[in-house]
Amino acid sequence: MLLTITTRSKPAGNLSFLLHKHPNKLQSFDLSIGKAHVYYPESSDEKTSCALLLDIDPIDMVRGTRSSGGFSLSQYVNDRPYVAASFMSVAIAKAFSTAMNGTCKNKPELVDVPMDLEAQITVVAAPKGGERLIRTLFKPLGYKIELERHILDEQFPDWGESKYFTLNLKHTIPLQTLLTHLYVLLPALDNEKHYYVSKSEVDKLLDKGKGWLADHPAREQIVNRYLINLRSFSRVAIERLDEEVVHESDEKAEEEGPVIEKKKESLHQRRLKLVLAKLKESGASSVIDMGCGEGKLLKMLLKERQFRKITGTDVSYSELAKAKSKLHWDDLAPKQKERLDLFQGALTYKDKRLAGYDGAAIVEVIEHLDEDRLTSFERVIFEFAKPKQVIITTPNSDYNVLYENMEAGDMRHNDHRFEWSRKEFKAWAEAVANRNNYSVEILPIGDTDENVGAPSQMGIFKYGN
Repeated sequence: MLLTITTRSKPAGNLSFLLHKHPNKLQSFDLSIGKAHVYYPESSDEKTSCALLLDIDPIDMVRGTRSSGGFSLSQYVNDRPYVAASFMSVAIAKAFSTAMNGTCKNKPELVDVPMDLEAQITVVAAPKGGERLIRTLFKPLGYKIELERHILDEQFPDWGESKYFTLNLKHTIPLQTLLTHLYVLLPALDNEKHYYVSKSEVDKLLDKGKGWLADHPAREQIVNRYLINLRSFSRVAIERLDEEVVHESDEKAEEEGPVIEKKKESLHQRRLKLVLAKLKESGASSVIDMGCGEGKLLKMLLKERQFRKITGTDVSYSELAKAKSKLHWDDLAPKQKERLDLFQGALTYKDKRLAGYDGAAIVEVIEHLDEDRLTSFERVIFEFAKPKQVIITTPNSDYNVLYENMEAGDMRHNDHRFEWSRKEFKAWAEAVANRNNYSVEILPIGDTDENVGAPSQMGIFKYGN
């Protein structure tokens, strides 16, 4: 796989100073999966090109790495040595670390200077989303994009086109900015990494995405794909990005005065605000968040004096541990601790600890259950626990056609067991309500499209009405 970076901004030789690589020398770097070579195909004051060539050792790649496919020989028969994804990000970080960190010893004044830059990558893979996905990730950053899609086999053109592209990007930006964009977006394209993804990847993502990722219109998609759809890590990353936006807005407000346009709320923020508003409207004083995750809703409930008893439960012990951390459990005032309780449990097994609450929130949970477990879920919640009000939210699958990166039949998260249309959710909710002496009201969540509705939907179940 090959990355070339070219500039015609005179004197073009400044590119070599920024990259900290001499144009007359071939330099090689050892990687865990092979070698990276840096050389200059062309170097002059009019035009300078630097190339980063990866030579992947298939044997090194197999040792201790994740399988990259779904069949028995996937570790040995795959495209990983040939596509610019996470391998290329590692190589960029190794070979161009000085430039990506914004350091230039000999000419520090060049670091923030925009240059006419052209980056060509051969080859990138975009298995889900294709050309639309590539443009979705790079176009909002201002790049002029040229794409060449490769056919599966030149000897058999009837086999059609492949998922592989040669990508050419042009922009006038500082070199550091280009490198950080490539570092984050290349592995996000094909949603696969060659190494184990740990929590440290969140820090790397936010470090390289500083200054641009928080405002990117596809930031949640980028975060999810970069973190290979590990929901717990993605939640942390999005939360920290939200904090970055709020912090920047506060700083601007201090500088510019009280009139400032606020960052548009994420869908999840709007969803939680609506759930909170409906719980407050119900007059509930005791509330349980079933599937509380990291405790975002719990944190909001604690700020409302109306709720004297607040409980969070989740099937994942690690999520509850994160919730304790996010809620600063050890530092809570005694009276606040008295209001709050956390415990581990499943929503498909009868549990007396779930009973006795005025209100229950089940936010984006049911789609993670197998559909054949919904009968058990219904009995546990509506027959045994029987809160006075139950609020359930779930994605609206009708809306999926508006997501450019999604193909027919795709779901928004790889852990979703199903996603319901508005008609399907309404039918299920009304049947549950009728069987258990509840009434139900269906509401949209998020901006509503006249043809496919809103991205998420809410059912508000009230007992005895």
